[in-house]
Amino acid sequence: MDIEIQPVVKLDASVKAPSSKGFTLRALYIAALAEGQSLIKDALIAEDQLLSIKALESMGVKINRKGNDILVEGGGGELNAPKKELFLGNSGVGIRFMASLAALAKGETLLTGNERMMERPIKDLTETLGSLGANLEILGENGCPPLRVKGPSLAGGKGLIDCSKSSQFLSSILVAAPYAKEDVELEIKGELRSKPFIDMTIHSMNDFGVAVENHNYEKFAVKSGQKYEGRDYRVEGDYTNVSYFFAAAAITDGKIKVENLNPHSVQGDLFLLDIFERMGCKVHFGDNFAELEGGKLSGIEVDMSDYPDVVQTLAVVASFAKGKTKIKNIAHLRIKETDRISATAAELKKLGVGVVEDEDSLTIVGGVKNGASIETYNDHRMAMAFAVAGLRQEGIVIKDVECVKKSFPNYFEELVKLGD
Repeated sequence: MDIEIQPVVKLDASVKAPSSKGFTLRALYIAALAEGQSLIKDALIAEDQLLSIKALESMGVKINRKGNDILVEGGGGELNAPKKELFLGNSGVGIRFMASLAALAKGETLLTGNERMMERPIKDLTETLGSLGANLEILGENGCPPLRVKGPSLAGGKGLIDCSKSSQFLSSILVAAPYAKEDVELEIKGELRSKPFIDMTIHSMNDFGVAVENHNYEKFAVKSGQKYEGRDYRVEGDYTNVSYFFAAAAITDGKIKVENLNPHSVQGDLFLLDIFERMGCKVHFGDNFAELEGGKLSGIEVDMSDYPDVVQTLAVVASFAKGKTKIKNIAHLRIKETDRISATAAELKKLGVGVVEDEDSLTIVGGVKNGASIETYNDHRMAMAFAVAGLRQEGIVIKDVECVKKSFPNYFEELVKLGD
């Protein structure tokens, strides 16, 4: 289905942030391994979560869902390999986290996904898991899924891990590490991307009773024998998914208040509000909310290596700013749901925006000149970011909007309300 976005004159709205995608998924995997029962309150229920719930259930985890609350009966680190293959769609978090969990499960697990998933590298994760004793084999080409894992085989020990493509490789092993036979110590090879997502993982592990040693993001250690304890866990609001609402206020010279946000969150995408301030907006935090008021936008230069999920949001805002914006150190965006650098550049050019695409950067000269029909590449963040542009520029049509089911199923309904 395609949707034409209707411009607003000057946005002035208040919305509630949806629950965090990343914290919901981490809570699910950890609760599945925990001792006893966990109640995950205010969870985000979207495609990635449903795929992970189905995968965990097929490994013997009892899960009941009522509305946005999820009751998980943890198995104390005991999992059983499923009888059928585990299909994780295009959920990078799903297939990568489940790879380490499968190394704890009894029997053989086959992990697979959709066509795009078969193009997303997983070799850096499997090599490290293998060095920690895991019995696994990549069945796809060029170090990509499908992946076969035999367990229980996670022995532990010391390993070297390359996270230049994704921090999820490290998070995956950390979450499973307490149930390895020996202590796990991981040394980072090269550059660690998306550090705030590691903070989210460690924060979640701590919440369920497991300690992680973080030595300046260069080395991480988890003691074996620790156990996650079941608990009631409330999921906080998602700074990534509300980035589009803040962007809407920024480009319309409007104002928005977003409730259900933790002003002290470890979520990295809170950083986008700092960027918008640098570009000319005003930001104010309260106990459980954040407000943004738009202003005259100016281009900036910014390193987004730690904030890949809001690059498209920033790119759209930069398209309405005066001057040049350079978004640097984003090469890892090429192996997301789509090649987000090339896709973003291509769609901005349709709007008449000046864009230069390099291997690891985007340079954008502000100035949207016309509407266009926007391809989404089956990427939820392409659809949501470019829909924001339609609140300012007439004639913007977003194609195949169903892709937002991955993380924010009612996004377009909420976007429409901003103009009411």
